[in-house]
Amino acid sequence: MRILLDTNIIIPLEDSSKALDVSFASLIRIANENNHILLFHPASLDDIRRDTNEARKVSNISRILKYSSLVSPPIPSQKVIKELGLKESNENDKADNNILYAVYKNAVNILITEDRELHKKARDLQISDRVHYLQQHVEFLNRLYAREPISLPNILELPLYQIDSTQPFFDSLREDYVDFDKWYEKVSQEGRKAWVYKSKAEEIDAVCIFDEQKNPILTDDHKALPGKTLKLCTFKVGEDVRGKKIGELFLKAAFRYAYDNKIENLFMHMNPNKQGFLRDLCVNFGFLEFGKYKGDLVYVKKHPSIPPNSFEEPVEYNRRYFPHFKNESRIGKFIVPIIPQYHRILFPDIQDQLDIFHHFNIDSSKQIVGNAIKQAYLCHAPVKGIKSGDIIMFYRSHDKKALTSLGIVEISDDFDNTDEIVQLVSKRTVYSFEEIEKMAEKKTKVILFRLALHFSKTIPFKWLTDNEIVKGNIQTIRRISNESFKKITEKYSVENCFHAD
Repeated sequence: MRILLDTNIIIPLEDSSKALDVSFASLIRIANENNHILLFHPASLDDIRRDTNEARKVSNISRILKYSSLVSPPIPSQKVIKELGLKESNENDKADNNILYAVYKNAVNILITEDRELHKKARDLQISDRVHYLQQHVEFLNRLYAREPISLPNILELPLYQIDSTQPFFDSLREDYVDFDKWYEKVSQEGRKAWVYKSKAEEIDAVCIFDEQKNPILTDDHKALPGKTLKLCTFKVGEDVRGKKIGELFLKAAFRYAYDNKIENLFMHMNPNKQGFLRDLCVNFGFLEFGKYKGDLVYVKKHPSIPPNSFEEPVEYNRRYFPHFKNESRIGKFIVPIIPQYHRILFPDIQDQLDIFHHFNIDSSKQIVGNAIKQAYLCHAPVKGIKSGDIIMFYRSHDKKALTSLGIVEISDDFDNTDEIVQLVSKRTVYSFEEIEKMAEKKTKVILFRLALHFSKTIPFKWLTDNEIVKGNIQTIRRISNESFKKITEKYSVENCFHAD
């Protein structure tokens, strides 16, 4: 965006300099962070040169020349001045008209000025929505570039200066990176943040430091990524909490952050000799090797803001472009009922909005599964035909009686052997061994799936029946038609679904 600054912004008026200085500093910061171009109009420089106070003139010229001049701006003729109804009785009027005309002719996107007369003229020219007061524009930029915070169970998003890097947890990072403390101090001062997992009040068990970048060069041979990119700078899970899906939870936070803030690529560096587990985890969620940087491998995950038109099979599509998923007419769509007890464990990150007036206790060992994208569901439903790539929507029965969440099936099969089921679902399931053993006394359907989304609003049973998507109570898994699924995605604005047909 090209932003034109009036003289009274670059050189604040004395009676309002303090307030303007604070806002101006914010403007400079946000503009630099987001690659906006700050310009001055040549008419402003001419205006300064007419100042009879030589010392002030020299000082102000030096200040304005820190910014770029608008090159060859359009200049209105006297005929145009009359047609637009502008007055031009002196040099100041002429300068103001030239500045406004640059906005009128789209030479710039926005003009920022504290001059009330310029704002009045802008209204007359019907361009007032593009002429801002300084504070007004800073607030606009803050809204435009507000970072959406991430909230997930057991995960805190903290600025680095709130994290004690002298804890023993960070010792291995110091061993691998000699200048770790200097680097940490530097990025802490820059305001960098991290996602942190703590099993105890003060001690850190896992950390993922992240940084939003633009057009970064990633490799020794100068391969780059376009646009906004999220770098996962430091990714460590302590030995005491490994196996609790914390790494997967960090990726879930990163993907959600990228989705909410329209970031189209994520990347990280990793040592192939020391971080094999991290590599496998990332590959499982769509990261691909991109190149090398100073001995490390660089892995990149494409994260398009809209579902891409791509040829992959449904499961691979979701793995590569999560949270996007593919819908085709050949893909089955199913509603899966789940009782509140297991719903709370399987989907803990949406319980606050579902259980506002209900307090409950969940076994902490079972909360682990709620950290996961890859999950499992067991039941005795007689339904047949659920296959890899099908879409399942979870219906919370008993209390809410509404669809809440959507997943993509990886595997669906029937088993009656406890050991086979446990082996398949041990890292995913909300069920205890005793519960699995009891279920396996008869044929048990095991569905392994990847969670794709929680609906922005729960979809109530009444709406489902009113729109003839279901008939009667939802007590077992049931298939719905392609037309019914289309009604759901359209009514409830499911934006991360690629309709391939």
